[in-house]
This record gives sequence, C-alpha cells and structure tokens, in this order.
Amino acid sequence: MSPLLHIAAEEAQNPLVPAIPEVVIGLIAFVIVFGFLAKKILPNINKVLEERREAIEGGIEKAEAAQTEAQSVLEQYKAQLAEARHEAARLRQEAQEQGAALIAEMRAEGQRQREEIIAAGHTQVEADRKAASSALRQDVGKLATDLAGKLVGESLEDHARQSRVIDRFLDQLEEKAEAGR
Repeated sequence: MSPLLHIAAEEAQNPLVPAIPEVVIGLIAFVIVFGFLAKKILPNINKVLEERREAIEGGIEKAEAAQTEAQSVLEQYKAQLAEARHEAARLRQEAQEQGAALIAEMRAEGQRQREEIIAAGHTQVEADRKAASSALRQDVGKLATDLAGKLVGESLEDHARQSRVIDRFLDQLEEKAEAGR
C-alpha cells in the first residue's frame, strides 16, 4: 500500500471526523431542536425572567416607598413627642403657678383670719375688762358704803348718796394711781 492510500484510508476511518451524511443529519436535528427551543421554551424562560425582574424592581420600589413612609411616620412621632413634652412642661409650669397662687391665697386668708381672731380677742378682752371694772366698781362701792356707814355711824342706804360717795372714792383712787405712775 502506498503511503497516500494509507492516509486516505486512515482519513476515512478517523473517528474524530464524522461522515458528511451524519453532519447533515446532525445539523438538521440541531436546527429542529433549536427552533423548538426558540419557539416554545425560550419565550417562557424570558417571561419568567421578566416577571422576576419586575418583582425585584417592584420590591425595591416598595421597600423604598415603605422606608420613605416609615421616615415620615418617624418624623411625625418625633414632632408629636416634642409637642407632648412641651405641653407637659407647660402644664407643669401652670400647676406650679397655680400652687404658688393657692399658697399665697391661703397665707393671705390665714393672715386675715388671724387678724380677725386677734381683733375679736382684743374686743372680748376690752369687754371683759369693762365688765370686770364695772363689777369691781359695784363690789368696791358696796364695801366702801358699808365701811363708810360704819365709820360715819349713819346709814348710807340712800342710793343717790351712795353713788356719789362711791364715784368720788373711786375717782380719788384713780387719781392716786395715775399720779403714782
């Protein structure tokens, strides 16, 4: 065998190089399978991928919207909290002012009542002093009349005379008391 024939025979028997009819049949089968995939399965795959992409983008947009809304709600809560703190401080200040006013009012009322009690006490003491003075005058007058009647030796039962003697005696006592001061 000649070396050329031997190479040609070997080429025909090379397992790496397929025969032409097999290549043609393989190409036709590939085109049919590829066409089937392109017509039926690829649109479904694209549709699923598009839905996933839209879901992911929609989820991101929803998350951003939720975050924006949460931030807005947080700001509202902070504003309400600040307002509530301000209101609490105002109410506390108002309560302190009312308490101070009430204390001042109670002190003034206590002072007024104390002054009324003191004035009533002075009035009562003055009335008691006058009553005691009057009772003492009568008792001293009675004793003085009895004593004078015994000294003089005559009865001083006449009421007008008795009053004049008592008044004169008490006036003399008061003059001596004032002179001694």
